[in-house]
Amino acid sequence: MPRPGQDEAMRIYLAGPEVFLPDARAVGAAKKALCARLGHEGVFPLDEDGPDDWRSIAARCESTIRRCDALVANLSPFRGTGADPGTVYELGFARALGLPVRGYTADARVLKDRVGACPHGMSVEDFGLAENLMLEAATSTLARLHADDPWRDLAPFEAALRQL
Repeated sequence: MPRPGQDEAMRIYLAGPEVFLPDARAVGAAKKALCARLGHEGVFPLDEDGPDDWRSIAARCESTIRRCDALVANLSPFRGTGADPGTVYELGFARALGLPVRGYTADARVLKDRVGACPHGMSVEDFGLAENLMLEAATSTLARLHADDPWRDLAPFEAALRQL
């Protein structure tokens, strides 16, 4: 599928754990509105209705990503010290499809500082990155901006969106 040029409108999949928020649809609408202001179409994972069983949800998300031109992922720490695994999967899936991907985190600390000592004697990579080196490499550049609310503050999202 041909991809739009640099100044053309894109359909952008908005990946992130915001789908678990009680106000997820409102957060998705705010992100989509920002995309529209920048001349793009934001596609939030909850936009398409369908069966709520886990296999259907996964298939629907993959199908939606296939119909997009790019992906922006919220890689802020979620339920621990790293990014949401579902979001990481979506990022890798989009990358494997050849889509441009960008990421952002609302926790600007370096991964090693955020994780601290790792159990079982395993080392923590120390490349001065905010996330695992493979995630940062996949996104070209990871936008890092501190936000008190990593799920609703749109500044980190906007920074990544503008990098597209």
